[in-house]
Amino acid sequence: MSAPVIVVGITGSIAAYKAADLVSRLVKADCEVHVVMTHGAQQFITPLTLQTLSRSPVVTDIFDGTHGWKPGHIDLADRASLLLIAPATANVIAELACGLAGNPIGEIALATLAPLLIAPAMNGKMWQHAATQQNVATLKARGAEFIGPEEGLLACGYEGLGRLWNVEGIAARALDIVRGH
Repeated sequence: MSAPVIVVGITGSIAAYKAADLVSRLVKADCEVHVVMTHGAQQFITPLTLQTLSRSPVVTDIFDGTHGWKPGHIDLADRASLLLIAPATANVIAELACGLAGNPIGEIALATLAPLLIAPAMNGKMWQHAATQQNVATLKARGAEFIGPEEGLLACGYEGLGRLWNVEGIAARALDIVRGH
């Protein structure tokens, strides 16, 4: 049996540094991991770090990763057992809800039939904003699953709901999904 293919989308949140641990855990669990990063994510963690941990090239642009004649984002969308976005910013959640494809994460999300697991991380006021909550409801209605966010001290200095769910819990839920539990 071949290893499950998990596409990990990383967005421009301070919590992006936690993606290194997440990717490492998924690889150690015998998953084939492919990382896709927004431009904002690259301000917090480098593609080289994630390429080393995932043992696969990292997609940072919609024109990255062509495989023969097939565009790279379509190849990943077709092969994905799961699309996991962690951390997911309010912006990317809004783009997904609107069906926008201005970055490789959005393109893969539109092109894949794989389950979608989203781990939000943002300021608590942003998380609780009516627009964000409507976007979350839209994505849930389409079958997306959310894990988190947690309550606690946020990078902006506020206490509240908006922290990225613990990495161990995100990895465990992702593995449950790809293993059919």
